Amino acid sequence: MTSASTPLVEERLRDADRSQNTILTAARDEFSEHGLGGARMDRIAERAGLNKRLIYYYFEDKEKLFQAVLEQVYRDIREEERKLNLLHLKPETALRRLVEFTWNYYLEHPEFLTLLNSANLHRGRHLADSQKARQLNSPLIEMLAGILERGRAEGTFRGGVDPVQLYISIAGMSYFYLGNNHTLSAIFGRDLMTPKAHNERLSHMCDVILGYVLRN
Repeated sequence: MTSASTPLVEERLRDADRSQNTILTAARDEFSEHGLGGARMDRIAERAGLNKRLIYYYFEDKEKLFQAVLEQVYRDIREEERKLNLLHLKPETALRRLVEFTWNYYLEHPEFLTLLNSANLHRGRHLADSQKARQLNSPLIEMLAGILERGRAEGTFRGGVDPVQLYISIAGMSYFYLGNNHTLSAIFGRDLMTPKAHNERLSHMCDVILGYVLRN
């Protein structure tokens, strides 16, 4: 390849990346609003402002596109978690920061929860078939395991805490509350989505998680 053709190739690659990112954003919005079953490729193409054939060219079909969207939203949250630099914080502070981040991220990205709901309706098969998803989530568990071990070595955390179980608890306490806020608010006669309720929930989650791992 001549040096003169290299800029042209690089520009085409950038165009391809832009097109794929545009498609993924449009598909994320479509899937989060309508689920996998209700989503339509025509509407995704319209949202993206691109030809539908281009979507099929990059992602083959709706199932593959849904899988790619799930991979992207997991990549997004994992990248934001890495920016927290938790390994450079004291273990107790790091764990509190992770709880706070998870809660606030779910609040700010409701589409993440609705996409997970849709994925679970299909028994998680799109993630089970995704090597990328497993690779994205492994560093988080390794990081959490490192935080727990540092806390144990310093004498502030108890031993024997499974990082996978702990993360599921952190995510689950946020996920269930936000995913079921309408029914919970109706049942208990309290608006669980006011700023005051949000602050109370976050404080409760931090107390529960830290109360579990801290030595008495």
